[in-house]
Amino acid sequence: MSQSESVLAERILDEKPTCHLVRPGSIYDGKQGFSYFEGISAEAVGAKGICMHLLTIPPGGRAKAHMHESHETAIYMLSGEAHTWYGDRLEHHVIVKAGEMFYIPAGVPHLPANLSDAPCSAVIARTDPNEQESVVLLPELESLIKF
Repeated sequence: MSQSESVLAERILDEKPTCHLVRPGSIYDGKQGFSYFEGISAEAVGAKGICMHLLTIPPGGRAKAHMHESHETAIYMLSGEAHTWYGDRLEHHVIVKAGEMFYIPAGVPHLPANLSDAPCSAVIARTDPNEQESVVLLPELESLIKF
């Protein structure tokens, strides 16, 4: 977290809780290798137990193999489709299509990718308000998925 984000988070935490309207505009680069539209988080609005943001995966985009050590993830696919390999050795595979939801428990290794020629977009919600805090990269799994 940058110094300005830290100051903002402290200011938000010191204030009486209130509602916040967030218009996604700022983008940040996640450890996983994707760029996310900033949304609801501890840093942005002082959230205590949830993080929610938008993700658009470009055609051919692929995340780094990773897991979220201590938080659950819920995904709602807005458009397109994403392939996700998951499991201890990324041995399972699912295709999540527009209008479908996908749940990833805490501690489950996964690797999402967009194998199509069109972007795909999703709303992603996590139970950790600090979205990047429990991301654990798993480079030893990278070579298991080839395309």
